[in-house]
Amino acid sequence: MNCRGFRFVLVFTGVLWVTGLTGCAHEQQLTSIEVQPKTETFGASNIPVSANAGSSVQLRALGSYIHPPVTKDVTGQATWNSNTPDLVTVNSTGLVKATGLACGNALVSATVTTNKSVGDVSSTGAIVTGFMTATVVCFTGTGPTLTVTFAGAGAGTVTSSPPGLGCATTCSASFPSGTTVTLTATPNGSTFGGWAGCDSVAGQACAVNLSSNRTVTVTFN
Repeated sequence: MNCRGFRFVLVFTGVLWVTGLTGCAHEQQLTSIEVQPKTETFGASNIPVSANAGSSVQLRALGSYIHPPVTKDVTGQATWNSNTPDLVTVNSTGLVKATGLACGNALVSATVTTNKSVGDVSSTGAIVTGFMTATVVCFTGTGPTLTVTFAGAGAGTVTSSPPGLGCATTCSASFPSGTTVTLTATPNGSTFGGWAGCDSVAGQACAVNLSSNRTVTVTFN
């Protein structure tokens, strides 16, 4: 790093004046990001996954700088992303929401791209990213298990009544024996292609009388 300074020394009748003195200082740089909280859990093993839909938490991104060392809130500067949007989504302000469609773990990231230092000096740029883990607990109720598999080249979601199933990929849930579970298919940019394995079908709805483990298949084209 180049530092340049100058000074003028003027002497008037024995009085020394020093003017134009400059110093050498480093440009402040972002070195790391910490996302808070580092982990967040939605739901519980006795709560259907679909019941978590809309549950949310606000994240913060704290940036660590050097020259001099300081921590700043960079939540509003960060680009936020979820690597499993079927599980949780995150908006531009860092608000994470459970979708109610899937369970498991997702990584949520906050990224800041710096093309200039804090002092507005151009640089080659740096991409600094921090992560947190969002977990949606899978439902593990007792009773027969109903499994939904997906077929076709299209995409869509399936929800159940009573709640317990909500997914965009293969999923399963347990219900009390004798429960009639109604599954509803909703295409996402595709067309509904039908059900297989149901006791009865009405439009995009599939009814299953669950007295033993069952598997049904939904098709989206």
